[in-house]
Amino acid sequence: MASADQALEQALAALAPLQDAGSGRSLLELNWIEQVRLQPNRAVFRLALPGFASSQRERIVKEAREALLSLDGIEDVQIELAPPAPAGHSHQGAPIGAGGHGSGGQAGGAERQTIPGVKQVIAVSSGKGGVGKSTVAVNLACALAQAGLKVGLLDADIYGPNAPTMLGVADRSPEVRGEGAEQRLIPIESCGIAMVSMGLLIQENQPVIWRGPMLNGIIRQFLYQVEWGERDVLVVDLPPGTGDAQLSLAQAVPMAGVIIVTTPQQVSLQDARRGLAMFLQMGVPVLGVVENMTAFIPPDAPEKRYELFGSGGGQRLATEADVPLLAQLPMELAVVAGGDQGLPVVLAAPESASAQAFAALAVQLRTLVPAP
Repeated sequence: MASADQALEQALAALAPLQDAGSGRSLLELNWIEQVRLQPNRAVFRLALPGFASSQRERIVKEAREALLSLDGIEDVQIELAPPAPAGHSHQGAPIGAGGHGSGGQAGGAERQTIPGVKQVIAVSSGKGGVGKSTVAVNLACALAQAGLKVGLLDADIYGPNAPTMLGVADRSPEVRGEGAEQRLIPIESCGIAMVSMGLLIQENQPVIWRGPMLNGIIRQFLYQVEWGERDVLVVDLPPGTGDAQLSLAQAVPMAGVIIVTTPQQVSLQDARRGLAMFLQMGVPVLGVVENMTAFIPPDAPEKRYELFGSGGGQRLATEADVPLLAQLPMELAVVAGGDQGLPVVLAAPESASAQAFAALAVQLRTLVPAP
């Protein structure tokens, strides 16, 4: 008689050939079939299908039952259904934003998957909120586009999506094409870049109350179910911290590197150190540090600089980590106005010190990350 461990291995082996009809990937690898366990004469598992795969439910249930009932000693199969994902639909009711329990699960050690048509992925991250990370991501994407690159922007800050407002498209809804596993989202074009964001898929002021598996699912949908087309670079605006979004991205897609955004003050540096260390531990190259809010430039005295948050913090972090200090970005009213009005400062005020600093940052990145 097989031991309990051997019996479980046999059950997993029986389920291993089951695949998603769209991607051809194993349902176990996708975590659509999870929590497999054996009881006397019975096999039990949890079925956690994302919204876009609901049309496959009958087939998957049938195939899973047959596979498990073929095992010696199994006379019954019990299937537990995961609760439905919260409605993260677009304004047109398309289910592309529905996330999905486990749809973004990345099996330990699974190979990272490239995005068709996208040459390079650069993430913009910060250890804490309020340091201007989204402002950096949006303006960097626009600066790269101005330099002649084909650029995409993925707003992966699911809980606090700001990119639509900063790009002036908060009132627009992306087009959704196809059905089921073949469903695809068409990014919004604005300011010379193609962008997707959770903010385009939910009503204004609607909170996103999701646990990790659903967050993983929507990030994978944004990576692989968006018609990005041919892009030289995809800039990913990550949420602050070192949570599920960062892990999902690092495990899912090969990245050219990540930029760490901080302010000069000590509390920002402490959190930025943790974020930087996380990416190094995960084998993601850290391209360098961007110090934001280095000094305030008053509009009536552009020759003056006021260091409101101290000085030297970005350089200290870069020196500690042995990475470049890529930029020191000033504080200007034009940056705030551009973000609120939906026209980033690199386009709204190209002669400003901030716009010129973003242009220089884009040049640096093109040097650090040459075209593949």
